[in-house]
Amino acid sequence: MIGLGTLINTASIVAAGIAGHFSGKLFGAEKQQALTTACGICVVFIGISGAMTGMLRVTENGLEAVKSMFVVLCIAAGTVAGELLDIERHFGRFGEWLRNKSGNAKDTRFVDAFVTASLTVCIGAMAVVGALEDGIRGDYSMLAVKSVLDFIIIAVMTPALGKGCAFSAIPILVFEGLITLFARLIAPVLSAPAVQNISFVGSILIFCVGLNLLREKKIRVANMLPSVVFAVAAAYLPL
Repeated sequence: MIGLGTLINTASIVAAGIAGHFSGKLFGAEKQQALTTACGICVVFIGISGAMTGMLRVTENGLEAVKSMFVVLCIAAGTVAGELLDIERHFGRFGEWLRNKSGNAKDTRFVDAFVTASLTVCIGAMAVVGALEDGIRGDYSMLAVKSVLDFIIIAVMTPALGKGCAFSAIPILVFEGLITLFARLIAPVLSAPAVQNISFVGSILIFCVGLNLLREKKIRVANMLPSVVFAVAAAYLPL
């Protein structure tokens, strides 16, 4: 069944949010803060591992750093585009609408939890490639694996950040669902280098999400999302 992978991924996030919400009642404020820090550290290292895969190359002389200028150009251009579009504000407004419509108007952490969790589970090559495989071949195995990873992430995030994390299932449903639906149109555009660039730049953005969990001063990560589009476009430049 085409689209089953997206449904599994969506259901796993909802289930993780419910599980995390009830387990979170066992934690006091101090323990929740400790859990937030632990989440931040884990997300930072997930981002680092993906970024280093793209930036380091094994040579005869050892490890060599590559694509430094590529990172600077993609992140800078993407951030300028994102700031002009003010994606962060629109994302926040959607989070506020969800908070009010879901009966969580008094939850001051809802929007931050929703945005943080959504960015964590949506950014990355697994979501894109898995949805393409599901749409073209009906193979949802990659999204099934991603569902397990997302369940763990959201189940841990929810006690730390709040039940807004569970609503990250909505962006996943829309994002992966649209890619699955239009897979046959998107697939020819995404070459192997383009997918690698998505993973590479997406990992850097995930690193920034992790930093937001560790610091009071927040990085406007949603406004950096166009960087992924520039990364895909760069794969087709005659360099």
